[in-house]
Amino acid sequence: MAKGDQDDFLWRLKQLMPARWFNDANPVLDALMNGMAEALAWIYSLYLYAVIQSRILTATGGWLDIIAYDFFGDRIKRGAGQSDGDFLNLIKVNLFRERGTRKAIIQVLEDLTGATPIVFEPTRPQDTGAYRGPTLGYGVAGGYGSLSMPYQAFVTAYRPVGVGVPYVAGYRSTPSGYSTPSRGEYVPAANLASLTDDQIYAAIASVKMEGTVIWVRILPYTAQ
Repeated sequence: MAKGDQDDFLWRLKQLMPARWFNDANPVLDALMNGMAEALAWIYSLYLYAVIQSRILTATGGWLDIIAYDFFGDRIKRGAGQSDGDFLNLIKVNLFRERGTRKAIIQVLEDLTGATPIVFEPTRPQDTGAYRGPTLGYGVAGGYGSLSMPYQAFVTAYRPVGVGVPYVAGYRSTPSGYSTPSRGEYVPAANLASLTDDQIYAAIASVKMEGTVIWVRILPYTAQ
C-alpha cells in the first residue's frame, strides 16, 4: 500500500465507518467502498500529474510544448523524435540566452544547427581587415568594408544534416527490398534533419539588436 493508491483510500474510508455497524464479511459494502477508493486514487494521481506539469523543470509531454509556445510562440518547437529531456534543455537555454550581441547570434545558430556561422560586419575592422594589417589578404582573409552600411551584418548559416543510418540502403533502391538479402530498414524520425530555414531566420531575429539589419544566407552543412 502506497500513499494515494486504491488500498490507501480504502483503508481511509473504512476508518470513517462505525465498526459496530458491520461484521467481518460485508461483500456489498466492500464492493462499494472499493469503487469509491479507485475513483479517489485516480483523482489523486491526476492531482500529482497536475502538480508536476505546473513547473517547467518537471513538465512532460504536450505540457512542455505548451510552455514553449507561451514563451516563444512558433519560434521554438520540439524536433521530430526529440525527447522531453532534450526539449526541456532547449527551453531553458532560450529562456536565459544572451541577446543583442554578435556573440548571441553565433551562439543561437551553433545551438540550433550544430555549425558555427560566419558573421561579417562591413563597418568592423576586425572583419574587413585593413591595409598593411595582419587580417587582410585578397581572397584569403578580410572583405570589403563600407561605412555606408551602419548597424548591418551578413550572416552565413548552415543547415544541419540528419545522422541517417550508415550502411543501410534507401527506400526502393536496388539492394533494399522485402524478403530479399539487404540492409533496408525503417529510419526513426529522430535520425532525420527537421530544422527549417524559417526557424533559422526566427532564431536570429530573436537575439539580434533592435534597429539592426541582418542579411542571412543559408547553405548546406557540406558547404562549410
